[in-house]
Amino acid sequence: MTENDFILKSFNSNLEAGSVKWSSPSNIALVKYWGKREPQIPENPSISFTLSNCKTITEVTYTKKEGSDFSFDIYFEGEKNEAFKPKIQTFFERIEAYVPFLRDYHFKIETSNTFPHSSGIASSASGMSALALCLTSIEEYLGADYTSDYFLKKSSFLARLGSGSACRSVEGELVVWGQNESMESSDLYGIKFNGDLHSNFKNYQDTILLVDKGEKQVSSTLGHQLMHGHPFAKERFKQAHHHLAQLKAVFASGDLENFVKIVESEALTLHAMMMTSEPYFILMKPNTLEIINKIWTYRKATGSQVCFTLDAGANVHVLYPENEKDDVLQFIKRDLAVYCQNKQYLLDCVGKGAQLIKN
Repeated sequence: MTENDFILKSFNSNLEAGSVKWSSPSNIALVKYWGKREPQIPENPSISFTLSNCKTITEVTYTKKEGSDFSFDIYFEGEKNEAFKPKIQTFFERIEAYVPFLRDYHFKIETSNTFPHSSGIASSASGMSALALCLTSIEEYLGADYTSDYFLKKSSFLARLGSGSACRSVEGELVVWGQNESMESSDLYGIKFNGDLHSNFKNYQDTILLVDKGEKQVSSTLGHQLMHGHPFAKERFKQAHHHLAQLKAVFASGDLENFVKIVESEALTLHAMMMTSEPYFILMKPNTLEIINKIWTYRKATGSQVCFTLDAGANVHVLYPENEKDDVLQFIKRDLAVYCQNKQYLLDCVGKGAQLIKN
């Protein structure tokens, strides 16, 4: 499919008002997307686990209006939020060609998270995917007749134009984004992984250790830009393709040992790219490193297949198979929680994707 396949060709402009509500989860990348070109096209492929409990719930109420400007209000956690408006304005500008009714309505966007905002749990992914799903639903109310497959693809396509990783939050359990030779994929939207998946990876667990709940030191947008002209960018992009091919075999065989190696290598490579960019950043905190070393020590002592991954921040995602849940949770409570801000962590697992709550 091309961009032109997602243009809404005609719609019923007589619809006066209505509302729709979706919940959409965050996701955690196993192979990291880092570096992009316009318009929101990834420089390398990625694959992620879709989460279950960490999600954004968004309701969009739309009312017919006069005038040709974009018109919207945003409420976050029940309070009007002006800080989010520039991002939504940019999003609307990017998607207007595909969603031509945007200037015909005033939108009241009410959104909330089940996890701390700006805590490195990809709130932009869950938030922008939830909003994109609401807009695609409105298209259907305006008369569009979509198959379920097209609906998901267009929602993912729109979400990508709000936040790249958001395109991986529409479906679950594993979603691929970015052209590659190993898996069915597209640069334009996320695609549910359709290869063989061993039972070891069913209901995989993710406990998110909140090392630092503050605002990110560097925005993802700036971080991606720093890959332009980065001295190691080309080798990094090759590595991502290689790791994706390896993971396809790992998912089929259930090889947890190699899964751990690939996932941790990806996490550390992401931070290595930031530490060697210009300007450079160290986003890990001392407690991040303490946790990583504790995980390595525990794994060596017990033979566990627990591992860590990181997004562009200090918090640690602790990944482990379901059959280790009791033991790993005891380890987290006993040895890792002390390194979290106020000893806080979030329990999550792999989920199925977004859900329509109200139409």
